[in-house]
Amino acid sequence: MSPVPAQPRIYHITHVENLPGIIRDGGLWSDATLIARGGPASPIGMGNIKQRRLNLPIKCYFDECVGDYVPFYFCPRSVMLYILHRDNHPDLTYHGGQRPILHLEADLYEAMVWADANNCHWAFSLSNAGAVYTEFRNRRSQLNEIDWAAVGSTDFRESDVKEGKQAEFMVHKSFPWTLVRRIGVASQAIQTQVLKMLHQGAHRPLVEVRGEWYF
Repeated sequence: MSPVPAQPRIYHITHVENLPGIIRDGGLWSDATLIARGGPASPIGMGNIKQRRLNLPIKCYFDECVGDYVPFYFCPRSVMLYILHRDNHPDLTYHGGQRPILHLEADLYEAMVWADANNCHWAFSLSNAGAVYTEFRNRRSQLNEIDWAAVGSTDFRESDVKEGKQAEFMVHKSFPWTLVRRIGVASQAIQTQVLKMLHQGAHRPLVEVRGEWYF
């Protein structure tokens, strides 16, 4: 176990072309809901893994699956982003690289408070939530079971670090756009594009070029 950060953040990655739809809908949708709505404008995940998550029990709730939840990582510069950057995984259908990918950042505790106030289930995994062996938790007191040292590591070549870094926070069905406090981008060009998109709505998170969040 490692100590829980004082102000843990959560990060959802998505293609910049998906942002107008997120703003228009007022939030993020789970994969199950997105599929029912016709899918995102620019999907970036691996289809076979997303399909498995649709039927993978979340274990700490009855009759709910990982794909019913909006997923977040506990760190930027995730293992999944590295896979997108390398673009050599056989299951990838997206080949646009990491540059158009946004990090949507929110506050973990604020998200929990919102979910509890709205009777919305939340949970977190101790490793990749798409793996059949992962463990799930749904109490704040269990946050110290996350390997926070692995989450913060920039070198995840060791298998145990790679597993711990892929821990996920998940919110059932949807996550409100108003809880996104910051958007991290890879370049000024994407920053400019995002700032133009934000004029579509009243909520305008801070948009920062965060090169250290990318590979």
